[in-house]
Amino acid sequence: MTESAAPLTQPLLRITPPRGWLDLDLGEVWSARELLYFFVWRDIKIRYKQTAIGVAWAVLQPLLTMLVFSLFFGKLAKIPSEGLPYPVFYYSALLSWTYFATSLQNATNTIVEQQRVITKVYFPRLVLPLAAVLSGLLDFAVSFVVFLAMMVYYRVTPGPAILWFPAFLSLAVLTALGVGLWLSALNAIYRDVRYVLPFLVQFWMFASPVAYPSSLVPERWRWLYGLNPMAGVIEGFRWALTGHGEPPNLLLAASTAAVLLVLGGGLVYFRAMESTIADVV
Repeated sequence: MTESAAPLTQPLLRITPPRGWLDLDLGEVWSARELLYFFVWRDIKIRYKQTAIGVAWAVLQPLLTMLVFSLFFGKLAKIPSEGLPYPVFYYSALLSWTYFATSLQNATNTIVEQQRVITKVYFPRLVLPLAAVLSGLLDFAVSFVVFLAMMVYYRVTPGPAILWFPAFLSLAVLTALGVGLWLSALNAIYRDVRYVLPFLVQFWMFASPVAYPSSLVPERWRWLYGLNPMAGVIEGFRWALTGHGEPPNLLLAASTAAVLLVLGGGLVYFRAMESTIADVV
């Protein structure tokens, strides 16, 4: 007689709602890192599927915007450029801004776009906006290569400040994620958020030092201006990549504090809404 096969046992997964506002359970996101990689790769494939020029779309938007800014704000309005050629001055700011704006739009819409998946299977919902933000780094990398060629053409050499570049890039990612968490959760409840988003992004761009240097802001108001998280990011990008201008000390401190506040609040709010998203989406 043969012994009966032992019954197969499966690990028990218990899904429970958050025990409190501060129950973020980030370890659950780490355990789903393979799923995060899948969503990032899927977002990249969908973005360039059946496109004629592929990743060149990542260059066209900042490049054309740079040309318009260089002509109207630079040549005609004579806005100071901190000793940099206007194309370098504007493109160095548009690198971070274009990444932020694109990632914010993708993160805001991701919950609604993935509603069929959300309502059928459980996984950490935080993976979706995080994947939307991380997938935008490919577009950033392509635009960055164009910026390097521009630096060579205009003979602009970065200094030791370039060592701060990874920190400013990380700050840009955290800013996009923090704001994206708020808007993605709100968009799942109030669908008119997606209609407000283009106006928000446009207003935010002109409230940030993209078309002008932050040195035009009076010194006594610099800390208040720095509460705009992207102000420190953009000025930091310019300073780190070109070596021109002063390090954004006060501006960066205020922007970093604002980023941490927005990110922390976004994590708490998104986690609180996560248990009801599948019902309202």
